[in-house]
Amino acid sequence: MKREYRGISSRARSLLGKPEGIDVDFKRESNGIKSRDLVSFANSSQGGAILVGVDEYTTRDGLQRGRVVGCDVDDSARLSLINKATDCYPIVDIEVIVENIARKPFFRIEIPPGGKRPYCTQRGEYAIRADARSRALYPEELLAMFMDREGELFLSRFREAVFQLEQRLGQMDHAFGSGMLQLTDHLDELDRQVRRTLVRVDQMTDSAKKRSRTMLQVLRDSQEGIAGLETMLEAQHGQPVARIELLRDIQKRLNELTENLSHNGDSDA
Repeated sequence: MKREYRGISSRARSLLGKPEGIDVDFKRESNGIKSRDLVSFANSSQGGAILVGVDEYTTRDGLQRGRVVGCDVDDSARLSLINKATDCYPIVDIEVIVENIARKPFFRIEIPPGGKRPYCTQRGEYAIRADARSRALYPEELLAMFMDREGELFLSRFREAVFQLEQRLGQMDHAFGSGMLQLTDHLDELDRQVRRTLVRVDQMTDSAKKRSRTMLQVLRDSQEGIAGLETMLEAQHGQPVARIELLRDIQKRLNELTENLSHNGDSDA
């Protein structure tokens, strides 16, 4: 991405032609930006931009727009903005662009939707962009974001464990056994995560419930993978019966997890 523009980029012009809203904010000075502002955009589903060195004004038609007034764009100002992003937890990814260098320079700060939501400030403030302001995240919104992050992490590990087990079928017996134990550990972890989620499912938003249905689909896919492993294992000669029994136990526990999620989904329908 280009970091400096002598004039005003098409992206900045588009933002200046809009009122402050869910995806854009105007600030006169860089010290007017707080870590909470960066967190609120990173926690939103579409991210957004902050224009520093811009005032909001009302046109003759009564519309709110941005007017460039300019600001300091030296290294000190840039470093101050970066420090505010690194003060967040996790660190908020930002892109700082200097606009309109030839006349009245100003900053355009691009904040993409974060991949490690939810984000918070050093003081533990969780915020999200709503209309033309930042507001605190509601408990059910926080729950949904944690489900997103932790659920994807657990399911990713589980998929990887199943994949590695498939690859180890033709290897030495002890390597196969290690893969089985790893898969069991991930299943235990996933089981605990699902149980914790179901305890608080009554607090979930529709969006969170949709994510739980996504988790259900992944588990069903994993059921098919485990069933395939069992068939492959039975077809091989000399494999201990205990290994087959362990696979069947994993399949049984997967069935229980999917039944729990399916039952919950039916009760919400």
